[in-house]
Amino acid sequence: MNKDSLKKNMLIKKKNGEDQTFRILAIQKETVLVIDCIKKTMPVWVAIERLDDFVEAEESNQSEIEDIDILEGYSPDVKKVIYQRYNVISAILPFVAEEAMRSEMVSRMSEEHGISKQSVRKYLCEYLSAQDIRSLAPQERSTERELTQDEKNMRKALNKYYYTTKKRTLKNTYILMLNDSYCDGEGKLFGTYPSFYQFRYFFRKKYNTKQTEYISRNGLSYYQRNQRPLVGDGVQAFAPNVGVGMLDATILDIYLINDSGDLIGRPILTASVDAHTGLCCGYSLSWEGGAYSLRNLMLNIIADKVEHCRSFGIEISQEDWNCNRLSGKFVTDMGSEYKGTVFEQITDLGVQIVNLPSYRPELKSKVEKFFDCIQNYYRNQLKGKGVVEPDYRERGAHDYRKDACLTMAQFEKIILHCIIFYNTKRILENFPYTEEMLALEIKPYANEIWNYGCRQDGCNLIKVEREQLILTLLPRTTGRFTRHGLSVNGMHYHNINYREQYLNGRECLVAYNPDDVCQIWLIERGVYVLFELIESRFKEKDLSGVQAMKQKQKELVRQEVEKKLQAEIDLAGHIGVIAGVSGGQKKPSIKNIRANREKEQRKLHKDLGKEVAVNV
Repeated sequence: MNKDSLKKNMLIKKKNGEDQTFRILAIQKETVLVIDCIKKTMPVWVAIERLDDFVEAEESNQSEIEDIDILEGYSPDVKKVIYQRYNVISAILPFVAEEAMRSEMVSRMSEEHGISKQSVRKYLCEYLSAQDIRSLAPQERSTERELTQDEKNMRKALNKYYYTTKKRTLKNTYILMLNDSYCDGEGKLFGTYPSFYQFRYFFRKKYNTKQTEYISRNGLSYYQRNQRPLVGDGVQAFAPNVGVGMLDATILDIYLINDSGDLIGRPILTASVDAHTGLCCGYSLSWEGGAYSLRNLMLNIIADKVEHCRSFGIEISQEDWNCNRLSGKFVTDMGSEYKGTVFEQITDLGVQIVNLPSYRPELKSKVEKFFDCIQNYYRNQLKGKGVVEPDYRERGAHDYRKDACLTMAQFEKIILHCIIFYNTKRILENFPYTEEMLALEIKPYANEIWNYGCRQDGCNLIKVEREQLILTLLPRTTGRFTRHGLSVNGMHYHNINYREQYLNGRECLVAYNPDDVCQIWLIERGVYVLFELIESRFKEKDLSGVQAMKQKQKELVRQEVEKKLQAEIDLAGHIGVIAGVSGGQKKPSIKNIRANREKEQRKLHKDLGKEVAVNV
């Protein structure tokens, strides 16, 4: 290259492809100051003639836009190191062309920043060769290395013996490793083998992860329930407003009796709790769970709570429990009663159902907390009256069934008092108050926050009539129109307005009541049309009773099938015998048929009056 084409900071390389690249740092009359960008040694002055076989090289790390942050993408720690290193060499840059002054500044910066001269020169050469502050970024160190044979043996033993459901100790795993990898055919230890401390160090520092240990030794389900990290906002993330109901059921820790004093067992409490406020929207206390308790729960949610409490002799105000609408969203677990088609029919009313994954109780923590609070309210007051204590499964523990003395009606009254206390007197210390709530001085009770939330935008509650809810939660099946009426569950129903459909023979969707087969409802575009039972013999019976009648009839018919078959065989035999006797007669004449018929009629006619006279 000639002198006129040379420029400061130009990057040049050899023409013949040799791996040699220089950067020009300064230009004088017949010499230039260059730095070897590959070896990254200190700059030197060379004659211009030495650069005749060099050509300009392309830059690979320069930003096209000068005002952008060239350190974008680097972590704060890396940026800090880059600027610290640049501060070390920034005072040396003006003296790069003067070797004596440059050496003096390197020594001065080394003493001032407490680092070696070699490090200062290294930073300076890195920056000069690249002319980019990013070149001062620290290099990432690779900590990975190939495992030694001892470490491979340790890893193999841990995978084989420790990370299993057998839950072996680390010491026992170490002994098994020695037996597998460090013993001869007779079981004698070799002369050299890793110590237990080396084995434990490898386990703790290099190989063990808590998540792998918990899952492999205790199982994934146990890990998800009891050991996984619990982070995030929880229920507030998906319940920012009133209208997200959490459903669940639990067996209560108390034994009850009936009115006659006979032991019945432990009742089941099914409840819906608003995720935003924690208010109990409704409950169902029963002896069975499943779809039956869910139907009663939904009916209790939309019921007038003042009238409901009054039926138990409890007086409350409307503000104490002002809930008579369904939540717009229900959050359930993976229970079969929630995944069944009957409960999912509630979506016809506009309700959304969210099924949570298994072993995620914290996602419906409000209803879990509700059960815990309710049982704590009555447990201490009802000790010795059938309440189950934590030791009830231990050997020699007291049989709490013998203490039962409350009926279901009495206990439901207690549960109602507990729910009212839970809704109106339990202080919500950690509720996330807004500025508006603080300005209005909303009291920290579930019912007060609920009443406030019902007046806010985003409140998601659905008004539903009781009859409509009942029809929606009835089980459904497929019916078929026939000439004999609408056929459903082996019975026939009639509606005077559907005569034409009886002739079409099409299938349709119907809702039925298993407890009373007298009526069914045809579902057309969301409208329920009533049909009445035609067969009077099935009236005032439930579906199981009708099916029992039909099954009994089938059994009676099945029992007589063989007798009927034998009778048919006997009948064929008798007919054959009689027909065989007349087989040899001559062919009859077809003349005088009428006269012959009248003659035979006179033979058959009898004077019954004479027969009566003779008998008298």
